[in-house]
This record gives sequence, C-alpha cells and structure tokens, in this order.
Amino acid sequence: MKSYQKLKTTQAACRLEEEGAAPVPTGHGKLAPWWVGTGLLLCSVLLSTITVWVLRQVSGGWLGPTPPPKCLLVPEIHRFDCYPERRQVVTQELCESRGCCFIPSPLLEDGRQGVPWCFYPPDFPSYSLESLNRTALGMAGLLVRREKAYYPRDIEKLRLEVEFETDTRLHIKITDAANPRYEVPLDVPRVKKRAENPIYSVNFSWDPFGVLLQRKATGTVLLNTTVAPLIFADQFLQISTTLPSRFLYGLGEHCGSLLHSLDWNTLTLWARDAAPEGSFNLYGAHPFYLLMEEDGDAHGVFLLNSNAMEVALQPTPGLTWRTIGGVLDFYIFLGPSPSMVIQQYQQVIGFPAMPPLWGLGFHLCRWGYRSSNDTWQTVRAMRNYQIPQDVQWNDIDYMDGYRDFTLDSQKFASLPSLVEDLHKHGQHYVIILDPGISSTSPNGSYWPFDEGLRRGLFLNTSQGQPLIGKVWPGFTAFADFSNPDTHQWWLENLQHFHAHVPFDGLWIDMNEPSNFVDGSEHGCPPGELDNPPYTPAVLGGSLSTKTVCASAQQKASVHYNLHNLYGLMEAKATASALIQIRGKRPFVISRSTFPGQGRYSGHWLGDNQSKWKDMYYSIPGLLSFSLFGIPLVGADICGLAGSASEELCTRWMQLGAFYPFARNHNNLNDKAQDPTVFSPAARTAMKDVLLTRYSLLPFLYTLFHRAHVHGDTVARPLFFEFPEDVATWDLDRQFLWGRSLLVTPVLEPGVDSVTGYVPRGTWYDFYTGSSVTSSGEVLKMSAPLEHLNLHIREGSILPTQKPGTTTEVTRGNPLHLIVALSSHATAWGDLFWDDGESLDTFEKGDYSYVVFNVTQVGVVGRARVGGPMAPGHLELSCPLLQNVFTSTILHASTEATKVTIGSLSIFGVQTPPSKVLLNGQEKPFSYLDNQVLAVSDLGISLHQGFSLQWL
Repeated sequence: MKSYQKLKTTQAACRLEEEGAAPVPTGHGKLAPWWVGTGLLLCSVLLSTITVWVLRQVSGGWLGPTPPPKCLLVPEIHRFDCYPERRQVVTQELCESRGCCFIPSPLLEDGRQGVPWCFYPPDFPSYSLESLNRTALGMAGLLVRREKAYYPRDIEKLRLEVEFETDTRLHIKITDAANPRYEVPLDVPRVKKRAENPIYSVNFSWDPFGVLLQRKATGTVLLNTTVAPLIFADQFLQISTTLPSRFLYGLGEHCGSLLHSLDWNTLTLWARDAAPEGSFNLYGAHPFYLLMEEDGDAHGVFLLNSNAMEVALQPTPGLTWRTIGGVLDFYIFLGPSPSMVIQQYQQVIGFPAMPPLWGLGFHLCRWGYRSSNDTWQTVRAMRNYQIPQDVQWNDIDYMDGYRDFTLDSQKFASLPSLVEDLHKHGQHYVIILDPGISSTSPNGSYWPFDEGLRRGLFLNTSQGQPLIGKVWPGFTAFADFSNPDTHQWWLENLQHFHAHVPFDGLWIDMNEPSNFVDGSEHGCPPGELDNPPYTPAVLGGSLSTKTVCASAQQKASVHYNLHNLYGLMEAKATASALIQIRGKRPFVISRSTFPGQGRYSGHWLGDNQSKWKDMYYSIPGLLSFSLFGIPLVGADICGLAGSASEELCTRWMQLGAFYPFARNHNNLNDKAQDPTVFSPAARTAMKDVLLTRYSLLPFLYTLFHRAHVHGDTVARPLFFEFPEDVATWDLDRQFLWGRSLLVTPVLEPGVDSVTGYVPRGTWYDFYTGSSVTSSGEVLKMSAPLEHLNLHIREGSILPTQKPGTTTEVTRGNPLHLIVALSSHATAWGDLFWDDGESLDTFEKGDYSYVVFNVTQVGVVGRARVGGPMAPGHLELSCPLLQNVFTSTILHASTEATKVTIGSLSIFGVQTPPSKVLLNGQEKPFSYLDNQVLAVSDLGISLHQGFSLQWL
C-alpha cells in the first residue's frame, strides 16, 4: 500500500494517548478516499496502465520503458509534483535521478501543464518521527532524515513543536533542530496555558512523518501531510496536504475569482509591481487560506513565512506549500464559521486600525493634474455641482523632478493655499510618496538622500555600498525600513514637508519595492540568494525582476528574507510618523502588503484598466483583502489606465461607492473621469450614489469599529452569512456590507437589468422598503443606468444620516434609522459614535455605543363581552402583542449630545397601526401600502435612550 497514505500507530503516539492525545488511525476513509476498496484500486491501476500504453503507441515508444508498478498505483489526481522547476524540460532521466516516477500526461486545454509527469512514488524517503514528548503547551518531537534529498544543504534533524494555543487555534512549527534560521519578525501572541477543550485532534505518522488534523465534532480531516514527503533544505522547504473540499479562498495577492481553481493551479507569493491581470504574483504576499468544508464548517491555515513561495493546488483536492527560506510555521484556525476563522486569524496578526471618518468619504485623484491650480479647479467643480468629496489627492506631479519631499515651485506653487482651502471646507489632502530616494542631486542639495546616506539608512549591495536602482526620479537608493533609525529619518522628512504643505494622509506607492531595472544599475551578483537552487513561479522568472537584488543587505536581514515585508515596514513607519505629526488617527494607503498590515494602512488594488472585466475583478479583490484583515480596501474607480466610457464610469462609480475605500483615480494622458466631466444624467447618477454612501456612513463607520475591536469583516462574501447555502460559496459578483446590506452591481455593458442571487429570507429594497421573499434563488432586478440595487436583510437596523457633501457636514445632520423587520417582527442594529479622528477613542472610553432592538412585547388587555348595561356582562383578560423599538445606550460620551435621531422607517409592518407612541406619548406617523411605517420629527439626542411602540 502507498506509505504516504497509510498511517501507523506508534509507541510515541500510544504513550501520548494515555496522556490525553488521540491515537493515530490506520484506516480513516477520509485520508485516502481513492484507496478505499480493492476494486477501486484495481480500476485505478488498470486506467493508469491503459493511459500509459496509449501514450506509448501514439508517441512511437519515445516514452521509454513501462513505469514500475508502484508508480502505476498512484492515480493522476494524487500525483504530487517531484519536479516543479518551470525552466527545465522534465525528462525521464532527470525525474528518475530524483528517485521519482515518470509518466507523461496530456496538457490541459489551455496549454498548461496539468498532471505532473514526474511525481513521488509511494516509498520516497522522508523524515521519520524519532521522538514525541508532551510539553506544557502541547508536544515537541524530533524528525530525522536518513537519506539526502535532491536539493542542496538539506537538514538532517528537525524540531517539531505543536502548541494547543486555544480551543480553536493550533500552532505547528517545524525548524532546524540544531541551528537558528530566519523567522518573520511579526508580533504574535504568546500563550502561557494549553487549551483545555480543543475542538480538534492531532495525530502523527511515525515513518514517514506526517500530521493528521481532524475536527472532533465531525471527524473531518483538515490536514493530512502524509500524502507527499516533507522536504526541508536550506533554500527549499516543501510540505503537502489533502484538503477536505475544493472551496478554497485567499492566498493573495492575485487577480482572479474569489474561489480558487484546484485544477493544477499554482499561486506565487512574491511582491511585484505588475498590473493586475492574469494569475501571476502581484503587489502583496498573504500566505493564508480559508476553506469551506463540505458540511458548512470552515477553517483557515496561515503559514508565517515571508520568503518567496508558491502554493500548488491540485484536484485531489490538495495543495503543496513551497518556500525558499525561513521555517514552516503554521497556524490553523478552526472557526467553525468563516467569520470566526477570520477573527481568529486576526487575533494572531493583529486587528485593523480604526480609520478616521473622513477616510470613508469619497476620494478623488489623477496622475496628470498639470498644476495645483488644475487640481483646485477640479475641487471647485465638485463643489459647484454639490457632489460629495472629502479628500483630494495628488500623484507624483506635485514633486520637483519626482523627488520625495519636494514641491514643483512653478506648477504647484499654490498647493499650500489649496490645502488651506480644503481644510476650510472640511476636506482633506493626501500626497503620494515612493521609497526610492533620488541619488543624483549635487552633494548637499537634497537632504533626504544626503542625510540617509550619512546615517546608513539605505539598502546596501552585498559589498556594503548603497544599492542604486532606477525609479521615477532616475537613479535612486531605497530606504531600509527594517532599521528603526530609518523611521526617525522618515519622520523628520515628513515633518519638514508638512510644515510647508500640511497634508492629512499618505499614499505609499512603489513599495514592493519597485525598480525600473532588474536588481540594480549593475544587476545582481552571482550567488544563491539572487539565483537560488529553486525559484518559485514568479513573474519574470527571477527574484530580482523589476525589484532590487535578493542579496541586498538590510538592518534586520538580507532582502531575500525581507522583500515581502517591505510594504508592511514602510506602512508602520508612515503611520507612526503621521501620528506624531498630526496627533490624530493616521490615514495610509499602501500598494504592497503583508499579514498584519491592517494595523497600519489600507490598500488599493493597483494599476487596473478601464475595462468591464477589471471592474468585476475588483470585487473578489476587495473580498480577499477582507479575509486578509485589511478592510480599508478598494480599486481605482473607473480604472486607472485607459479612458472610461460614460456608461462604464457610471456603473463603476455605483460599485465604487460601496468599496470600503472609495477613490476615483486615473492615468496620465487619459481623459478625465471625475463626475464633473460627464453628461448631466451620468453626473446626477454618480452624485446620487455618493449621497447614498454618505447617508450610510454611520453604518459603515460602525462596521469598521467592529473590525477594529472584534476582527469582523466590513465588505464580506455572501457565504460568510449563509455558510449552509452552498450556492453562495462561489459568488463574487455581489457582496455584503456587514451582515445586513446586499450590493448587486451591474458589471456588463448595455443592460438595464441585473441578475443576482438572493439568499433565503425576506429582503427589503433599500430605497423604497418594498420586500422580496426568496427561497434562495437567482432573481432578475431592474437596473437602469441611474440605479444600483441595494437590499436590506430582514432582522436588521441600519443607522443612516442625512447626507452632506463632506463627512464633516454629514455627521452634524440628524440620524435616520431604517428598521427591516424579520418574519417574527424582530430586528437588531448598533451604532458606534465618536469624534471621528482622535486616537484610541474606544480604548480611552471616549465614544458612545448604542444598541437598537425591535421586539414583540406581551401585555395583558381586557375585552368586555356584552354591553356595559347588559346584565351578566363579563370581562376577559387576553394577551396582546405590542411592537416595541428600543434604543439602549451602553456607553456614552459628550459627542453623542451633538447629534439627534430625527426619524425612523420600519419596513415590513404587516398591519396598519392605529397609533405610535414615543416614550408613551402619541406621535404622528405615515403608513404606506408597501408596509412601511415612517415616523419623523423625533428630535431625540443620541445620548438618550428611548422606546417607540406601534399598536
């Protein structure tokens, strides 16, 4: 039998069983479903033999001799790749030199390599588990390899650490038993006590070594690493596992659908400046996946490793992690709901920061404002049309020669006045910065480079000299943000510029880091950092393509280890600097990201194009970053590159109004695409949807509070709320805000309707309150050009506000509460309220938190039988149900006294009420045929609790 599928109970495992660990099963059906039954096995062997025979006849015998029987025992979908190198034509000789099986297979229909031609035989040597001992937090073991692997400097002895950190979180770490290795310098929680009632069980195979992780409640096998050998060399680490289903998400950053294909698909994680098109590696690296199990449970896996890596997916279903450095440091999160998985993940990487309220307004930018007056003209046009706008941005146009911390004194001389004007109107200003610092200015003329050079704050070559690349200003050095001294230098530069141009937020771009030449002006030196024994499937084929040399020296380590952390480290330095300069919540948007970055910045999805497909791909993009713990995310509305048509830009503005981070941005030399340049009809449609966004700011802001405090998602996939509905598991053309608001955008040209999936239950039209009851079905919805379909989920209460043209104006307007009753006439909602910009308001208690409820309250009424003068009349007591809305203040601050609750709309009131009582006093109301009850002129301060009844 195949040894990588067969698990053997060991003495060590039995010993642990006596101490509370479960024994290792020897015949669990979910471990190898293809192995169950002699008949299935014989069929697999027969099919494989026939396939090989046919190929040999077609090829004229060039395939060589018939493979050994042990190779024919491995069905195609269970073949794990033994020769993943892409720049090498795999021959039988090369394959068998590694001790592997060679059976050629046809290519996929799109020409890609499918089933591996070279794969591991059942008896390929791996590590064995020599010892396993109980520790205070779990177990520790020693793994030993007795035969050399085929990559250089493989490590003979490994240390295994297993920690039962919480009942829903398991930590497994494999590293060199004798020598320290690079590990990611990310702050992670340190537990002091072993979990008492874990919902998982962990077992091990002795020889070959393997981990079996199961969910106790269902017996589902979440990990089974016995399916292929563990390889741990200095620059090649590989571990494979089966998966309990094909519903896999995460593993960013890539451009594609939310649900990954397991059809022999490889995802590479290596930060890269490349337009988001195709499935190659993009700006950030997020080695985390979420998987939906067949029964609706979910779990997640995080590999804490910052080296270049790839994840090979195959239809087993299974995957293989390959990384070229560091250690294998896994966290597994057991949920069981997808929302709980993401919360548990963020407990490790950190919860996201609370953004300033103005950061949730509408942002406008372009590369190609010719001057500050040109920029100012756009701002004035937006005001003239009374179109909401909170933030104006400038791209690299404002700089002198594209150099950081400089201002073009000719074209942008009036920029300080523009910023002053923005501030007077309650608006804000954001500038772009790149990490490449110009190195060509005369000595003494450019302080950022001179001082950075003097302090030794730039990336160095392997020879110890500043590494010089080329970006927008020409030849540049790159700031080393792994050096704490660089943070101080960065702060000083920002302070100097802020004194002249008082910006409010920062856009950090090109921070993969991007480089217009490969490696440096002189290329990269020979050696195994720049030319490792194995290079993952990175775009361009080299680690240095369009970035710096992997051998570059940084304070914390070589760039080989730190490359994927560059954006995170810059974001941390930038957020810290903004706090020190402004004394308020920082607003930072970064292109390159890594786990934990939500604590410091948001993200935009990069240099997209003004195409319909790019608009669609923005939805799985923003949903993926919700999984990654970076909720402040959006794409360039209307697209960066190319000139957007009026129809495309109108539809994209409707979608983009519901990006958590909403910015319209376009490219140099393309047509302007801000709302003011389009026809009155399109401009009105864009204005209306932005006003809708601004009306929903109290709801959106509360969602960000819940993300900051609890790790909730803001924009979320439908399957997060309906995990029992398999039909939602691959939906990525719609999304939810929180649990309550369903967004169904138009993503195709020339249509006036849209089809969307409506999960089971009652949903209310956001604008009218009319209801639709769905059994879980696809519905066709009217969608003329001026309309975006929004639906509120039953049982929800949304705090909204009369919208203004800025968040500052809006937050002073009365609140309007929208109540969407459930079939049981109940509903719930909440509201977080503070000053919108101060640091740590929740942590300091400077906030208000209000909970809204609708319940049915039973009361005793009296009914009289017969007239009052009739003899023998009788009074009866009978229960009556009153519908009661309550506003309960759970925490209060003075900010809540500055705003009132002005009105209330209740959707789904099935019986026309006879009266409405506010705190016992009768109030006028209106009731519409579509079962909407409206009460206005409430005039209640937010800091006051109240009740409202309708009878």
